[in-house]
Amino acid sequence: MALRSAQGDGPNSNHWDGGTEKADFNAKRKKKVAEIHQALNSDPTDVAALRRMAISEGGLLTDEIRRKVWPKLLNVNANDPPPISGKNLRQMSKDYQQVLLDVRRSLRRFPPGMPEEQREGLQEELIDIILLILERNPQLHYYQGYHDIVVTFLLVVGERLATSLVEKLSTHHLRYQDFMDPTMDNTKHILNYLMPIIDQVNPELHDFMQSAEVGTIFALSWLITWFGHVLSDFRHVVRLYDFFLACHPLMPIYFAAVIVLYREQEVLDCDCDMASVHHLLSQIPQDLPYETLISRAGDLFVQFPPSELAREAAAQQQAERTAASTFKDFELASAQQRPDMVLRQRFRGLLRPEDRTKDVLTKPRTNRFVKLAVMGLTVALGAAALAVVKSALEWAPKFQLQLFP
Repeated sequence: MALRSAQGDGPNSNHWDGGTEKADFNAKRKKKVAEIHQALNSDPTDVAALRRMAISEGGLLTDEIRRKVWPKLLNVNANDPPPISGKNLRQMSKDYQQVLLDVRRSLRRFPPGMPEEQREGLQEELIDIILLILERNPQLHYYQGYHDIVVTFLLVVGERLATSLVEKLSTHHLRYQDFMDPTMDNTKHILNYLMPIIDQVNPELHDFMQSAEVGTIFALSWLITWFGHVLSDFRHVVRLYDFFLACHPLMPIYFAAVIVLYREQEVLDCDCDMASVHHLLSQIPQDLPYETLISRAGDLFVQFPPSELAREAAAQQQAERTAASTFKDFELASAQQRPDMVLRQRFRGLLRPEDRTKDVLTKPRTNRFVKLAVMGLTVALGAAALAVVKSALEWAPKFQLQLFP
């Protein structure tokens, strides 16, 4: 059952209030809805066009459209019966108690004013979805924050379809990002791309953050929940999900980078120490210009694709061990961030005593890209969306075969 009204659930429904701008927006919105339905009704479905629509301004506009398009983006047949299990998973699952605790703490993820009985029913469905996916896919390992992703799908598409969509997402996007591995070692891999991206765009900001030894743990809860845990407005959450579902699995790290770059002056005005910078960055402003940042994240992906950053990401992994991911840094993150208790426990075992005392490693300055004014780029949305999708397909051929028909 649809859980949120399609009326006014677009991420910027109040952005064009009044006058000719509102009329222009309504015309553009009507045109985009028509283009989405045309792509859906094509034989075969024009998935590439749907990806472009999901990336471009406004995303998929309404939850009614998302219920039709998200399955296409994940290559899921919405008419197939949902997976079921004849087992009593709540008694058998080793993860049940942790899932239960996390779901009980998820009250803020449900719409304000929702009747308590309805919310409790949805929380029960949330538990069932998570346990069923884990039971069907023993290679996946639950982490705190996973429920924040699952609840987003549940609220948009309902239990039946959410189970199928989240299972595909878990075995592809989240698996690709190493979020559901048994240890923290691979999970941190995606974080290692953050500083190299920032370095290419703004070396001054990069060097300041390196001097502060802030590391990248401040962005952990952003990534493992696809920003669902840290954004209070559900419209912004689903807008980002439109974007991420249509793009390469590493796109969330590019979006994390543009948030840091957007806050450049705030960061540089901080005291150059880990505690001050970490505290600032771990608190995401709720009034970010999301459409602008989405466009810039796409620009960055095209300018600096993951394949070109892989070497720097590997070097960053070593730097993270020697400075930014010290035990002290991680403990500070632990105090200011949920949902990462399980990840904290995994990570503690990876820190060697000698790694906690080494000096900061500074990335060599050789072969630097020419500094681009990426934050000021304006790329035509259609062209940017096409380039992002094309880059994603070219970079991950195996992933393409499974997820990008």
